[in-house]
Amino acid sequence: MTGDTSPRADDGSTAVENADTVAVAASTTGSDGGSVTAARNRRWSWAGRALSTLFGRPIVTGIVAIVTAFLTVPVLVAFVSSFAESGSGVLPTGFVTLDHWRQVLGFGEYGVRQNAIPGLTYSLLIATGGMILNVLVGVPIAYALARYDFYARNWINTFAILPLVPGLILGIAFIQTYPEHGRSSLGLLAGYCLLKSPYMVLTVQSSFQSMDLVRLEESARSLGASWPRAVLTVIVPQARRGIVAGAIITWTLAAAEFNFTHKVASGSPDPFAMFLYRNIATNASYLQSAAAVSVYFLIVVAAIVVLQLLGKRGFSTAHQ
Repeated sequence: MTGDTSPRADDGSTAVENADTVAVAASTTGSDGGSVTAARNRRWSWAGRALSTLFGRPIVTGIVAIVTAFLTVPVLVAFVSSFAESGSGVLPTGFVTLDHWRQVLGFGEYGVRQNAIPGLTYSLLIATGGMILNVLVGVPIAYALARYDFYARNWINTFAILPLVPGLILGIAFIQTYPEHGRSSLGLLAGYCLLKSPYMVLTVQSSFQSMDLVRLEESARSLGASWPRAVLTVIVPQARRGIVAGAIITWTLAAAEFNFTHKVASGSPDPFAMFLYRNIATNASYLQSAAAVSVYFLIVVAAIVVLQLLGKRGFSTAHQ
């Protein structure tokens, strides 16, 4: 027998036919009376995702590449120019020579008043000391402002970023307030710490505010950790990105701070900002200035790499 054996409903239709009818109805009529509109929305949504995938990411990538090139190409051009023999034309010519680097660093028969190595070393130590003070002072302030709600909290937050003033003004105030210690290494160290502390506080405070500090602290305390141990081994490692970023910002800005350094520095040895000033603003050639700028950027890149490596190793609490 080849007849239809499907069970029939009361109106004589088969179950298969009813299922097809229901499927067609579901595709044309929904519970809100307009599944056709929903289908169109899905098509538009799919089209939107496709357009954002096809054009959005390349556009954003292109903008980032253009901005990055706009910021880095001048540095690369200055670095390449520092090895040229002549810079009188549109483009430097006559590669490769190290005369400009020797002149900037004060080697051999070259020199700018005095050998630059002691000044560079002195400046690195002062900038590093100011950065360490910023970490020791700025991290607790940022933690307190993000963790606790206390009286005059907003005022303390305001005073924490108050040193965002021109270095010249702070330098004059420093000399007037501390005439005996203003023009000294201690004055430079304290000034660098004070002048750049807002960058450390704001950067680390943002990291702390992105964390649930109460839950982390209570979880660590419930496992038997004391409050100092909970903060140092649980909370601070979680904020290491912000701390390393703040350390990099404060170090690089302190190393090249000129206005404050010019007012406070005693002159022997000269900090790095004065080294740049002598090689850029005192009738120096373009190629000599390019060499001085290249020295600065090489030191900055090396400092950033070192700080990042120390940050990753120093803040890790796990044992391999």
